[in-house]
Amino acid sequence: MINVVTNIDLRSKMNVEKPRQSFVGNKIPPLLGFKTTIGKEKAIIRVKQFRRKDNIAIVGEIDDNYVDIVEEDFDISEQVDNFNFFRFGPNQKKKTKYLKDSYIIDYIQAPQMRCGMGTLAIKELAEKAFFDPKFDGRIVTYSAPISSDIQSPALFFYKLGFRFIEPEGNERMKECLEKNTIDIPPQIGMMYLPKYNIKKLLRYGDII
Repeated sequence: MINVVTNIDLRSKMNVEKPRQSFVGNKIPPLLGFKTTIGKEKAIIRVKQFRRKDNIAIVGEIDDNYVDIVEEDFDISEQVDNFNFFRFGPNQKKKTKYLKDSYIIDYIQAPQMRCGMGTLAIKELAEKAFFDPKFDGRIVTYSAPISSDIQSPALFFYKLGFRFIEPEGNERMKECLEKNTIDIPPQIGMMYLPKYNIKKLLRYGDII
Protein backbone atom coordinates (compact mmCIF):
# COMPACT_ATOMS: atom_id res chain seq x y z
CA MET A 1 0.00 0.00 0.00
CA ILE A 2 1.46 3.30 -1.07
CA ASN A 3 0.02 6.71 -0.52
CA VAL A 4 1.46 10.00 -1.65
CA VAL A 5 0.24 13.56 -1.76
CA THR A 6 0.55 14.86 -5.29
CA ASN A 7 -1.31 18.14 -5.58
CA ILE A 8 -3.86 19.69 -3.29
CA ASP A 9 -5.69 22.58 -4.87
CA LEU A 10 -8.57 23.43 -2.59
CA ARG A 11 -8.44 27.18 -3.11
CA SER A 12 -6.31 29.83 -4.70
CA LYS A 13 -4.96 30.95 -1.32
CA MET A 14 -3.59 27.47 -0.72
CA ASN A 15 0.00 27.01 -1.79
CA VAL A 16 1.33 23.53 -1.08
CA GLU A 17 4.46 22.24 -2.73
CA LYS A 18 4.73 18.80 -4.22
CA PRO A 19 6.03 16.72 -1.32
CA ARG A 20 8.59 14.55 -3.02
CA GLN A 21 10.88 15.62 -0.20
CA SER A 22 9.02 16.13 3.02
CA PHE A 23 9.56 19.17 5.21
CA VAL A 24 9.95 16.72 8.06
CA GLY A 25 13.08 14.79 7.31
CA ASN A 26 13.43 13.10 10.69
CA LYS A 27 11.72 9.84 11.44
CA ILE A 28 8.87 9.88 13.93
CA PRO A 29 10.31 8.95 17.35
CA PRO A 30 9.13 5.71 19.01
CA LEU A 31 6.08 6.26 21.20
CA LEU A 32 5.05 4.63 24.43
CA GLY A 33 2.43 1.93 24.08
CA PHE A 34 3.42 0.65 20.65
CA LYS A 35 6.84 -0.91 21.03
CA THR A 36 8.32 -2.63 18.01
CA THR A 37 10.63 -5.59 18.34
CA ILE A 38 14.23 -4.65 17.62
CA GLY A 39 15.10 -5.56 14.07
CA LYS A 40 11.49 -5.93 12.93
CA GLU A 41 10.64 -4.23 9.67
CA LYS A 42 8.49 -1.12 9.88
CA ALA A 43 6.42 0.82 7.42
CA ILE A 44 7.98 3.94 5.95
CA ILE A 45 5.90 6.98 6.80
CA ARG A 46 6.65 10.57 5.87
CA VAL A 47 4.87 13.32 7.76
CA LYS A 48 4.91 17.09 7.62
CA GLN A 49 2.90 19.85 9.27
CA PHE A 50 0.26 22.28 8.10
CA ARG A 51 0.08 25.48 10.12
CA ARG A 52 -2.90 27.76 10.64
CA LYS A 53 -0.89 30.66 9.23
CA ASP A 54 -0.73 28.82 5.90
CA ASN A 55 -4.41 29.79 5.39
CA ILE A 56 -5.39 26.44 3.90
CA ALA A 57 -9.09 26.72 3.11
CA ILE A 58 -11.23 23.60 3.49
CA VAL A 59 -14.13 23.14 1.10
CA GLY A 60 -16.14 20.20 2.38
CA GLU A 61 -17.39 18.64 5.60
CA ILE A 62 -14.91 18.42 8.47
CA ASP A 63 -15.13 18.47 12.27
CA ASP A 64 -15.18 21.91 13.87
CA ASN A 65 -12.07 21.21 15.93
CA TYR A 66 -10.09 20.98 12.68
CA VAL A 67 -10.84 24.49 11.46
CA ASP A 68 -11.14 28.15 12.35
CA ILE A 69 -14.29 29.58 10.81
CA VAL A 70 -13.64 33.14 9.69
CA GLU A 71 -16.22 35.59 8.34
CA GLU A 72 -14.72 37.54 5.47
CA ASP A 73 -15.74 40.20 2.99
CA PHE A 74 -15.99 39.18 -0.62
CA ASP A 75 -16.69 40.90 -3.86
CA ILE A 76 -19.25 40.19 -6.57
CA SER A 77 -18.08 40.65 -10.11
CA GLU A 78 -20.14 41.59 -13.12
CA GLN A 79 -18.97 41.20 -16.70
CA VAL A 80 -19.92 43.97 -19.10
CA ASP A 81 -18.44 44.10 -22.58
CA ASN A 82 -15.72 41.61 -21.61
CA PHE A 83 -14.66 43.70 -18.61
CA ASN A 84 -15.06 42.60 -15.00
CA PHE A 85 -16.58 45.15 -12.60
CA PHE A 86 -16.49 44.54 -8.86
CA ARG A 87 -19.25 45.65 -6.52
CA PHE A 88 -18.69 45.92 -2.79
CA GLY A 89 -21.32 46.10 -0.09
CA PRO A 90 -21.58 45.86 3.71
CA ASN A 91 -23.62 42.64 3.61
CA GLN A 92 -21.37 40.71 1.28
CA LYS A 93 -19.84 38.24 3.73
CA LYS A 94 -18.82 34.63 3.57
CA LYS A 95 -17.58 32.12 6.11
CA THR A 96 -14.33 30.36 5.28
CA LYS A 97 -12.94 27.31 7.09
CA TYR A 98 -9.18 27.44 7.59
CA LEU A 99 -7.30 24.33 8.66
CA LYS A 100 -5.75 24.54 12.13
CA ASP A 101 -2.28 23.17 12.94
CA SER A 102 -2.37 19.57 11.67
CA TYR A 103 -0.09 16.69 10.82
CA ILE A 104 -0.33 15.51 7.22
CA ILE A 105 0.68 12.07 6.02
CA ASP A 106 2.24 12.59 2.62
CA TYR A 107 3.70 9.13 2.10
CA ILE A 108 3.34 5.68 3.64
CA GLN A 109 4.61 2.35 2.37
CA ALA A 110 4.71 -1.02 4.10
CA PRO A 111 7.30 -3.65 3.07
CA GLN A 112 4.63 -6.34 3.43
CA MET A 113 0.89 -6.19 2.93
CA ARG A 114 -1.69 -7.09 5.59
CA CYS A 115 0.87 -7.54 8.37
CA GLY A 116 -0.18 -4.57 10.48
CA MET A 117 2.90 -2.47 9.73
CA GLY A 118 0.96 0.38 8.16
CA THR A 119 -1.60 0.33 10.96
CA LEU A 120 1.15 0.45 13.57
CA ALA A 121 2.76 3.47 11.87
CA ILE A 122 -0.57 5.33 11.79
CA LYS A 123 -1.26 4.47 15.44
CA GLU A 124 2.13 5.82 16.46
CA LEU A 125 1.43 9.06 14.65
CA ALA A 126 -2.10 9.24 16.13
CA GLU A 127 -0.71 8.89 19.64
CA LYS A 128 1.88 11.59 18.97
CA ALA A 129 -0.80 13.93 17.61
CA PHE A 130 -3.27 13.12 20.39
CA PHE A 131 -0.88 14.15 23.15
CA ASP A 132 0.45 17.22 21.32
CA PRO A 133 -1.60 20.24 22.54
CA LYS A 134 -0.71 22.23 19.43
CA PHE A 135 -2.24 19.64 17.13
CA ASP A 136 -4.88 18.10 19.43
CA GLY A 137 -5.05 14.88 17.43
CA ARG A 138 -5.51 16.51 14.03
CA ILE A 139 -4.21 14.36 11.15
CA VAL A 140 -5.05 14.73 7.47
CA THR A 141 -3.92 13.04 4.30
CA TYR A 142 -4.64 13.18 0.59
CA SER A 143 -5.59 9.76 -0.66
CA ALA A 144 -4.03 9.17 -4.06
CA PRO A 145 -2.01 6.21 -5.38
CA ILE A 146 1.25 7.16 -7.03
CA SER A 147 0.47 5.10 -10.15
CA SER A 148 -2.47 3.41 -11.83
CA ASP A 149 -1.18 -0.11 -11.12
CA ILE A 150 -1.10 0.40 -7.34
CA GLN A 151 -4.19 -0.13 -5.24
CA SER A 152 -5.83 2.95 -3.75
CA PRO A 153 -5.01 3.56 -0.06
CA ALA A 154 -8.47 5.04 0.60
CA LEU A 155 -9.97 1.87 2.13
CA PHE A 156 -6.92 1.43 4.36
CA PHE A 157 -7.36 4.91 5.81
CA TYR A 158 -11.14 4.53 6.01
CA LYS A 159 -10.85 1.33 8.07
CA LEU A 160 -8.57 3.17 10.49
CA GLY A 161 -11.21 5.87 11.02
CA PHE A 162 -10.24 8.51 8.46
CA ARG A 163 -13.07 10.16 6.57
CA PHE A 164 -13.25 12.09 3.30
CA ILE A 165 -14.26 15.75 3.53
CA GLU A 166 -16.60 15.01 0.62
CA PRO A 167 -19.57 12.81 1.72
CA GLU A 168 -19.60 11.02 -1.65
CA GLY A 169 -16.17 9.57 -0.89
CA ASN A 170 -17.38 8.04 2.37
CA GLU A 171 -20.40 6.55 0.63
CA ARG A 172 -18.04 4.99 -1.91
CA MET A 173 -15.98 3.42 0.89
CA LYS A 174 -19.10 1.96 2.53
CA GLU A 175 -20.17 0.46 -0.77
CA CYS A 176 -16.76 -1.12 -1.34
CA LEU A 177 -16.82 -2.69 2.11
CA GLU A 178 -20.39 -3.96 1.80
CA LYS A 179 -19.72 -5.51 -1.62
CA ASN A 180 -16.19 -6.62 -0.67
CA THR A 181 -14.71 -4.91 -3.72
CA ILE A 182 -11.56 -2.89 -4.20
CA ASP A 183 -11.55 0.84 -4.79
CA ILE A 184 -11.33 1.03 -8.60
CA PRO A 185 -11.24 3.65 -9.99
CA PRO A 186 -9.51 5.05 -6.91
CA GLN A 187 -11.32 7.53 -4.72
CA ILE A 188 -9.12 10.60 -4.51
CA GLY A 189 -9.38 13.49 -2.07
CA MET A 190 -8.53 14.89 1.34
CA MET A 191 -9.22 12.71 4.37
CA TYR A 192 -9.05 13.53 8.08
CA LEU A 193 -9.15 11.57 11.34
CA PRO A 194 -12.20 12.64 13.41
CA LYS A 195 -11.49 13.07 17.10
CA TYR A 196 -14.18 10.56 18.07
CA ASN A 197 -12.30 7.90 16.07
CA ILE A 198 -8.78 8.55 17.34
CA LYS A 199 -9.35 6.89 20.74
CA LYS A 200 -10.88 3.86 19.03
CA LEU A 201 -7.90 3.67 16.73
CA LEU A 202 -5.43 3.78 19.60
CA ARG A 203 -7.30 1.09 21.53
CA TYR A 204 -8.48 -1.29 18.86
CA GLY A 205 -6.80 -0.58 15.52
CA ASP A 206 -9.16 -1.00 12.59
CA ILE A 207 -12.45 0.85 13.12
CA ILE A 208 -14.51 0.61 9.93
